[in-house]
Amino acid sequence: MTADEAKQQLDDHLREIIHWHFSPETGCPFWLDWAQQAGWDPRQEIQSFADIVKFPHFQDEWLRDEPNERFVPKAYQFRPFNVFETGGTTGLPKQRVGWDDYKHDYEMFSDTLSDEFFPRGGNWIMVGPTGPRRLRLAVEHLANYRGGSCYFVDLDPRWVKKLISRKEYDQAERYQQHVMEQAVGIIKHRDIKCIFTTPKLLASIGERISIPGNGIRGCFCGGTSMTPEYVRFLQEEVLEDKAQFVPTYGNTLMGLAVSIPEELKANNYSVTYYAPQPRAVLRIVDGNDTEVTKGYGEYGRVELTTLSKEFFMPRFLERDEAIRRNPHEKYPWDGVGDVRPFGAMEKTVIEGVY
Repeated sequence: MTADEAKQQLDDHLREIIHWHFSPETGCPFWLDWAQQAGWDPRQEIQSFADIVKFPHFQDEWLRDEPNERFVPKAYQFRPFNVFETGGTTGLPKQRVGWDDYKHDYEMFSDTLSDEFFPRGGNWIMVGPTGPRRLRLAVEHLANYRGGSCYFVDLDPRWVKKLISRKEYDQAERYQQHVMEQAVGIIKHRDIKCIFTTPKLLASIGERISIPGNGIRGCFCGGTSMTPEYVRFLQEEVLEDKAQFVPTYGNTLMGLAVSIPEELKANNYSVTYYAPQPRAVLRIVDGNDTEVTKGYGEYGRVELTTLSKEFFMPRFLERDEAIRRNPHEKYPWDGVGDVRPFGAMEKTVIEGVY
């Protein structure tokens, strides 16, 4: 696919999704009411992705304050929905409803994985937050889709945050030890070929056992941002350059932006992620004027637009910043590189606990 073809595909998909969410026959109460109050019809005004700036930024508080039923498209109203919570934030959670998006997202991701390092039929283990999060169902679906089963070790990031806020660091360490004991036990005593976990948990497992020495060949990793130095450490030292490290950038609202793991070493372990277009689009914007897209090679704030029939979310400002990177032959649209917490260079930022 060429860049022009990718742009045309995105524009066509965008118009379809806009028509779906803003038509009384198929749309959801939230967006139908929003359009009425805004006084304009996105079905008429939004003809290409360049028009997306006509929408204001999607407010994540809407996912906390609005009843979930208001985000249910009419076409789905008779189907019970999944409720997925986002992140590890304490207090009333932000929630997204869903049906099959996580399956589509992770089947797309599966097509990017190497059968050599993520063998078909191989079993998986997920070590990380499960519970009400989309990730738990998504990783299991990924394993099943590739012909394997999935083991789980849960981690509750909300509890860890409370321990840290109370300065109960010894309790946080004991909790981590508790999680690691479970993970190591399963890896050592079950036939597992693939793992999903977060960078910090992967390093912690690697302190206790040889991960490739226990049969794991592929590591799909997501969570907090990773510097090139830390990516090199995970690939060369924790995975001993024997298993493949596949970093991703994703969340409950987007799905998965993928990297190109076979090019990591050639790029000095600087990771570039490519959104799952046309289902989601990442734009690097000026933090002070978010209608302006930053130039290639420049840092800016990450803006996410999600475009599926289940969920429409325009111009959500992530709590991250990244470098706008050039399109790739495999993914002929903009990439986002060296993701880090927004404002990381101006202030101290405490990242996720896992």
